[in-house]
Amino acid sequence: MPFQIIRGDITKIECDAIVNTSNEMLRCRGEGVDAAIHAAAGPELQTECDTLGGCRPGEAKATKGYRLPCRFVIHTVGPVWNGGTNGEEDILASCYRESLGLAKELKCESVAFPLIASGVYGYPKDRALNTALSEIGKFLFENEMLVYIVVFDKKSFQISKNLVVGIEEFIDDDYVAEYREAASKRRRLLRPTFRQEIEPAGYADTVCASMAFPEPNKEEIKKLASNVDESFSQMIMRKIIEKDIPNKECYSRSNIDKKLFSKIIGNINYKPKKTTALAFAIGLELSISETKELLMKAGYALSPSSVLDKIVEYFISIGFYDIFAINAVLFDYDQALLGSV
Repeated sequence: MPFQIIRGDITKIECDAIVNTSNEMLRCRGEGVDAAIHAAAGPELQTECDTLGGCRPGEAKATKGYRLPCRFVIHTVGPVWNGGTNGEEDILASCYRESLGLAKELKCESVAFPLIASGVYGYPKDRALNTALSEIGKFLFENEMLVYIVVFDKKSFQISKNLVVGIEEFIDDDYVAEYREAASKRRRLLRPTFRQEIEPAGYADTVCASMAFPEPNKEEIKKLASNVDESFSQMIMRKIIEKDIPNKECYSRSNIDKKLFSKIIGNINYKPKKTTALAFAIGLELSISETKELLMKAGYALSPSSVLDKIVEYFISIGFYDIFAINAVLFDYDQALLGSV
């Protein structure tokens, strides 16, 4: 199942488990995500936490969800930021690995994370996000689960500057030039032709009514239909074969749900959403020309007036195909994310 970044209150997310960032004693700190989860779950949550014997940094332990709209709360202890030279990244990565592993053990189909340690523990938000994306990506490459990162507001979310170097310039320069060209074409198409200016009303209808049209040749129509170009799903399968990758690798790297992938492959005439088609372009590491071809087969095109399209095009142009990182940038720009929802 895919990965999603959403803005909201983690205590209101309906899923199998939510992750709480706690301390080693598993005692409510009275602030941040921890306090919000305990307040929403009720006092029974702390009562069960007191029976668990604490939790070391990087580890994870589970309790019931009580009054929360989830079955479990997975408690993990993140690192306090001390400059990054005291093993903080390893501890943070372990928080995600252990929490995901525990969610799998509990047979969860969905789990929601905050950005662990990026609040009162002071872990830099961009570095915290990088670690989260890396560990969640590794897990989803091998496992089927719907994983959310939930951020309360834009202030609590910050992407790495390395991801956005060149994006603004690419969008600004390319967007302005291509948008003006497209606008010019639209104006030319809308400009009335000489015939439109001089033909009297009803002229075209009169001419058409007087024309004798031949009976359709059914054999010729069959022949034309049999020569129709490959469909979207056929191109996906062709690219999988050409790149010699397993189906699972394709849909995992495309952030596509397994069921949706099977539906697409099983239906030669499947009509995907544009974000789904772009997700496959990233997952299959297609070039710009291949991406345009894939979009065309789905009935779309890269639009010079779409910020989403320009961001995806930028990453493809520099050979960057990490779909989770790309989705983080799209989220930051308030765009739809790639993959299945």
